[in-house]
Amino acid sequence: MDIRTNTLTEPLSPSSLLQLIWLASPALPVGGFSYSEGMEAAVDAGHVRDETTAAEWLVQQLHLTLARADLPVIAQALIAWRAGDHARVRALNAWLLQTRETAELRLQTEQMGRSLREWLRNLPLASPATLDFAAALEPSYPVLFALTAAGSGAGERDVLLSYAFGWAENMMQAALKAVPLGQTSGQRILARLATEIPLAVEHALAQHDEDRQAFSPMLAILSSRHETQYSRLFRS
Repeated sequence: MDIRTNTLTEPLSPSSLLQLIWLASPALPVGGFSYSEGMEAAVDAGHVRDETTAAEWLVQQLHLTLARADLPVIAQALIAWRAGDHARVRALNAWLLQTRETAELRLQTEQMGRSLREWLRNLPLASPATLDFAAALEPSYPVLFALTAAGSGAGERDVLLSYAFGWAENMMQAALKAVPLGQTSGQRILARLATEIPLAVEHALAQHDEDRQAFSPMLAILSSRHETQYSRLFRS
């Protein structure tokens, strides 16, 4: 199925909008606040030093990793969950896990995926059969996010915007602690990311299976260094 022809254009209902806001919230109990996704290692290496370099780092991460890997997987997994295509879900989940190049990055997606699955079990947002299948997966957070959003009635574009903004808010908070920066700097970084997110989402929606990629060698190197970094605030 071509996901570019499957996006919903109707305005979101209030309940769908509220569910997406809920999913994007840093208050969601999945532990996203405890990860910096290489940001802390970038600070330690001197690549990120201030507001400008932190913003640039996150913009590049948005376009080079999320837009080319996680976001396309979410869009495609959303369609698969709604169609009950468990084979497709399993394949997308396996691909995403294989793209996690370090122990820390894989631990992050698995831990957040498990936490989101447990959160979902306490809410009437998925059928018991779907939850039983999800329980058998070695979970990745983007694929479980797609499952959680599947019952919202929102189209792929809105779901991706929600996910990307939730990521941006978490990463902005990580920058405040790791650089460190003040709250006003953080809001300027978030504003910058908010202007870039729609471009990243449109790029993600145009991706087919053969287009997805997860080539970010500097991130992998820094993540590996972070595993043995002397002093750390974050788990990645």
